[in-house]
Amino acid sequence: MTALTPPPASAAPHPAPIQQSLNALVKSDGFPAALAAVQDREGHTRNYTAGVADLTTKAKVPTDGQVRIGSNTKTFTAVVVLQLVSEGKVSLDAMIDTYLPGLVRGEGIDGSHITVRELLQQTSGLPSYTNDEDLEPRYYEPRDLLDRALKHKADFAPGEKWGYSNTNYVVAGLIVQKVTGRPLAAEIDQRIIKKIGLRHTYFPAPGDPTIREPHPKGYSQDAPGGPLGDITEMDPSWAWAAGQLISTNSDLNRFFSALLGGRLLAAPQLKEMQKTVPAAAPFGPNTRYGLGLLSTPLSCGGVYWGHGGSFPGYETRGGATDEGRAVNVAVTLQPTDPAAMKRVDALVDKALCSAG
Repeated sequence: MTALTPPPASAAPHPAPIQQSLNALVKSDGFPAALAAVQDREGHTRNYTAGVADLTTKAKVPTDGQVRIGSNTKTFTAVVVLQLVSEGKVSLDAMIDTYLPGLVRGEGIDGSHITVRELLQQTSGLPSYTNDEDLEPRYYEPRDLLDRALKHKADFAPGEKWGYSNTNYVVAGLIVQKVTGRPLAAEIDQRIIKKIGLRHTYFPAPGDPTIREPHPKGYSQDAPGGPLGDITEMDPSWAWAAGQLISTNSDLNRFFSALLGGRLLAAPQLKEMQKTVPAAAPFGPNTRYGLGLLSTPLSCGGVYWGHGGSFPGYETRGGATDEGRAVNVAVTLQPTDPAAMKRVDALVDKALCSAG
């Protein structure tokens, strides 16, 4: 009986380009895990994973596992504000003091001269409370976060230029609560999460440091090549309206697709959201910022709309196109080398350009 000849190594099936890129993020850039969800124009999704969910046990990365999505939360908060605009309860060009009289005051800071639009567009000049070195991962009330910001002088005069500040979205969240009389978390849950069926997205309850569903652990690293520490569990209230949500890549794809598809906002409010100004750090040179929404050029032409998020232990990048394609990528380490995140951005571009 003749022995079967094994096929040449070159005949072995090669991973898809997206899988190869995820593998490279783990192998070359040192991310413990990398996850991606790619949605085509027809709404079909394919999920990818690489690495391990837990560096100690080497557990497998859960498909479409939950992660802390950081500043993607800003887009959710902005959508709620814009829904209130469409209901006539908030005006984009009204001053903060219309809703929070006398609350926002500091050196060069006056809520009677800052509009709701400037909050959402990051052109208010409010300093970011997250610049405080003594900010700890413990429970904070939203007013505590605002008070931290107001100890510092304004970064610039309202409308003078663009500057990224988490404080803008804390104030926006406080406006939502004042106008609706309900917690921001309840408004996001009712108006977005339940409305479009985001089954794996939630706003953690006060004092809850856990991630409910299967998830890869998040890690920290103080310096390149240094040891990785598990920081999966922490109280996320310090991020609140600017970054507290937990979700999955496929839920983020569903969210951004629904937003661009007109399922969350009326056409006039979506148009306002997509009026952009040039953005600077921490975004790319050609990125523009709307009302809690970023536009990023694609190498294959056109742009995609999303936000991205940074939260200790996790980074998420992605968005959707007007044609229905959507991609989100998550990694389980905030890298010390900025070039690593550029390769994550390049993967989002590659996946969106190749999605059918």
